[in-house]
Amino acid sequence: MKPRLIVTRKWPAAVEAILAERFDTTLNASDTPLSPDAMTSAFADYDAILATVSDRLPVAVFPDGEARTRIIANFGVGFSHIDVAAARDRDIVVTNTPGVLTDCTADLALSLILAVARRTGEGERQLRAGEWRGWSPTHMAGAKVSGKTLGIVGMGRIGKATARRAHFGFGMKIVFFNRSPVDDDETRAMGAVQLPNLDDVLAVSDFVSLHCPGGAENRHLIDARRLRSMKAGAFLINTARGDVVDQDALIGALERREIAGAGLDVFDGEPAVPEALKQLENVVLLPHLGSATEETRVAMGMKVVENLTAFFEGRPVPDRVA
Repeated sequence: MKPRLIVTRKWPAAVEAILAERFDTTLNASDTPLSPDAMTSAFADYDAILATVSDRLPVAVFPDGEARTRIIANFGVGFSHIDVAAARDRDIVVTNTPGVLTDCTADLALSLILAVARRTGEGERQLRAGEWRGWSPTHMAGAKVSGKTLGIVGMGRIGKATARRAHFGFGMKIVFFNRSPVDDDETRAMGAVQLPNLDDVLAVSDFVSLHCPGGAENRHLIDARRLRSMKAGAFLINTARGDVVDQDALIGALERREIAGAGLDVFDGEPAVPEALKQLENVVLLPHLGSATEETRVAMGMKVVENLTAFFEGRPVPDRVA
């Protein structure tokens, strides 16, 4: 008997075809997220749950007793939406998909830096609305990116990839905060300087790019006090997780121009986005596009396939996080 799997959202067709060939696979053709009750039922009916960042797996959706599910194979690097302790207590393995989405997420972080600094969203909206009256010396002047200081919060794979693009592509100076020491050939080649605490990074950076995990440990890491510690002309970029930023505090800081602007690809409680954010011109808003290229999404799916195949063949799972 092939292991029985449920895919909680619609995945790239190439990946779904391989899953259907190798496993007894239930696909989600409608791409409608599972309800909490449906998720609980999945633990009783399937050997593996193939979850995504859009799913919520708190302890409440886990069964009280023994589950049929033996592995939750997550489509994505972050897994703060999964109660890992609840999975571990029930001997359920949890995996993720690191590495393959690094470049595309870093590319998007640079896109947000450029877009918010050069006001490209504002400019396009003005042009499409027929409000552009032609070039003038003072029209929509933004902030220069080249040569500025970029502060990285979380110097992991994606943080390093973002810093590398910024330093070698735009001559930016790199400072960073990381909870553990980072001293390697890559950071030394960029001249990246690790500062002792987050507030130091915020105080000296023209752009602050978040690349740390979400979840309870980092919830509202960027709060009202830390926003006030940033330069008045600085920009906050978030391609990490929405809960890392206190969204209400950020709205206030943007409205009062305590910081110059923000570029956001993730939101606390997404897909809901506060109307107050949508009304602001000094913020660029994207619908969680960090890994959204065909190549990367297929590679993420193939990572899941690799983890599942190894697990059900009794081999060590390459990307196990619990």
